[in-house]
Amino acid sequence: MPRPPKCRRVEQFPGFTFFKPSGIPMSELSEVVLSVEELEAIRLRDLEGMEHEECAGKMSVSRPTFHRILASARQKVAHALINGTALRITGGNFKLVQYMLECRRCGHRWKGAICRRMLCPSCSSMDWHRIE
Repeated sequence: MPRPPKCRRVEQFPGFTFFKPSGIPMSELSEVVLSVEELEAIRLRDLEGMEHEECAGKMSVSRPTFHRILASARQKVAHALINGTALRITGGNFKLVQYMLECRRCGHRWKGAICRRMLCPSCSSMDWHRIE
């Protein structure tokens, strides 16, 4: 019996979770599902440019496991782009990392996961940063 998969660490929840080719109705499209941890693997390696070892450490998985997650993610994205299918980002086995955050406008501090379109809970400003 295989052991259950470890929960992968994800630093940033996706701000956008659905993409499709322009001008084609959804009723005519098939859909590929990309897990949140697969998107995180692409973000760390391809967007941030980190090495596999560092990416694996950030996600709390082994390097071979990171490589498998990344390969699966790239295959799904390539399939969606080349074959013109919709791409939905959802699900997976992950835990969002919580950070201390501070609003630059009002100075309010709070603990939370980083999200692309996050607002300060006190003043609704988008001008916030992570503090250590």
